[in-house]
Amino acid sequence: MQTENIVEMAGTLETIVQLAVDVERWPVILPHYRWVTVLEGGGDHKVVEMAAKRGSIPLRWHARQDVDRNGPTPVIRYRHVWGVTKGMEVAWTFTMGPRSIAVRIGHDFSPPWPFVGGPIANQIIGPHFVGAIASKTLNTIKAIAEDRDPRFCADGQPRL
Repeated sequence: MQTENIVEMAGTLETIVQLAVDVERWPVILPHYRWVTVLEGGGDHKVVEMAAKRGSIPLRWHARQDVDRNGPTPVIRYRHVWGVTKGMEVAWTFTMGPRSIAVRIGHDFSPPWPFVGGPIANQIIGPHFVGAIASKTLNTIKAIAEDRDPRFCADGQPRL
């Protein structure tokens, strides 16, 4: 299963990356996230428990987050290390344009379940869960980064 969500954002790269990396704040800024707990590490290298919901369906997984800031733009990588999607690879990448930044979340998952893994991942997990949650995440971060979210300023701080 491979999914790709791309959203053009007019915020600054620094702001968008900070909103994307700061997963501990996601339950505050992203209504579809129930909680994120750091299990080990910190900063640009940590393992987190993440819990979100797709509609009324609760989801939970553990992932290792590694942020690579060495290139022209950062890359945020996740590897799911526990849960139904164990082994899923995720990458957030940023492509600079003249007036906006293309923010891409790519997911790659080959479930180890014999016979049914591929079809379940391709027809259910990818489009109905992974793609849907990533789309909500990107569109909410876009609204915040572009200062269009009534709850938060462009830097993600609450409006007073």
